[in-house]
Amino acid sequence: MKSNWFTRRSVWQHLLGWTVLFFGWHYFRYQDYPPHAGWWITFVKVADLALMVYITNYLLIPRLLYKKKFILFTCVFILMVFSLSFFKMYLEGQLMNRPQLFSFQDWQRFKGRVYDNVIPHFLLVSTGAAFKGLIDHARSQKRLGEVSKEKAEAELNFLKSQINPHFLFNSLNSIYFLIDKQNTEARQTLLQFSDLLRYQLYDCNAASIEIEKEVAYLQDYIRLQQLRKDRQYEVKVNVSGEVKGFRITPLLLIPFVENAFKHISHHTGHRNYVEVIMGRSNGLFHFEVENSCEPGQHATEPSGGIGLSNVKRRLELLYPGKYELQIDNNDRIFKIVLNLELS
Repeated sequence: MKSNWFTRRSVWQHLLGWTVLFFGWHYFRYQDYPPHAGWWITFVKVADLALMVYITNYLLIPRLLYKKKFILFTCVFILMVFSLSFFKMYLEGQLMNRPQLFSFQDWQRFKGRVYDNVIPHFLLVSTGAAFKGLIDHARSQKRLGEVSKEKAEAELNFLKSQINPHFLFNSLNSIYFLIDKQNTEARQTLLQFSDLLRYQLYDCNAASIEIEKEVAYLQDYIRLQQLRKDRQYEVKVNVSGEVKGFRITPLLLIPFVENAFKHISHHTGHRNYVEVIMGRSNGLFHFEVENSCEPGQHATEPSGGIGLSNVKRRLELLYPGKYELQIDNNDRIFKIVLNLELS
C-alpha cells in the first residue's frame, strides 16, 4: 500500500495556500493586464507555477533525485521549467491579444519576458523543492526514531518473555531421545519445532535476514500446522526458484500465514484450503496468501500472534513507499497480496 500523495487535510491546506496566492497575485498585478483578461492571466500564472511545483516535488524528486539520478533530474527539471514557462507566456499573449509581446522577432523584449518569467520560476520551484526536501528529511528522522523505539520495545518484551535457550534446547533434546525410534513422525515434528524456536531465538536478532531462511521458517510452520488439521484441509505452498539471494525483515511474513490458518473455513461439503505463493520478478518480491473462509466464522486457532494491523505498521516504518499491500476479504476467501521493492 504505497502512501498517497495527500491526506484529506493536506488537500484543503494546499487548496487554501494556492487560493491565497491567486487572490494576492491578482490584487497586486491586475492593473498590469487588460480589464477583461486579469482573472484569466492570474489563473494561468498560478496554475503554471502549481503544476511545476507538483511535478518536481511528487514525480521528479522521488523518482530521480532520491534515486541518485542527478544528471537526469537536472536535465528534466530545466526542460520542464523552460517548456511550461514558454507555454504560459504564449497563453498570456493570446489572452491579452498581444502575441507579439512574446515573439522571437523582438529579441530585446523577448529577453525581458524570459527574465521576468523563466528565472523567477527556477527560483520559486527550487524553493518549493527545498521545502519538500526538508519535510521529507524530518519525516525520515521521525520514522527512524519510531523504528528504533519499537525495536527497543520489542527487544525488551522479548527479553522479558525469553526463557534460557540452552535449557530449552537441552529439554527438547531429552524429549527427542525419549520418543520411540519407531515413531519417526513425532521425532521429525519435534526437530521442526526446534528449528522454529532456533530461528526466533537466534536468527531474528538482525535487522534483515536471508530470504531462504525466512522461507524455510514458513515451511516448517506450515508443516506443523498441517499435522494439527485433518485431511479435509488442503495446504499448498508454491515458492519460485527466483526467491533467493536477497534479504528481508525477519518474521515479516509469518503473521499473514498465521492469520490464514486461524481463519480457515471448516466446510463439510466444500473445499477448505490455504495457499501460499512466493515469487520474484522485475525487482519485486511477490508474496500471496489465500484461505477459504465463511460468513460469521470464528477463528479456528486461539488468539495471539503479531496481528495484521501491526504488520501494516511495520511495513510503513520499514518499507516506506516501497511496498504495496492488497487485502481481499469476502464471504468466501481471505486473500492478501504483498509486493516489496528489493534494494
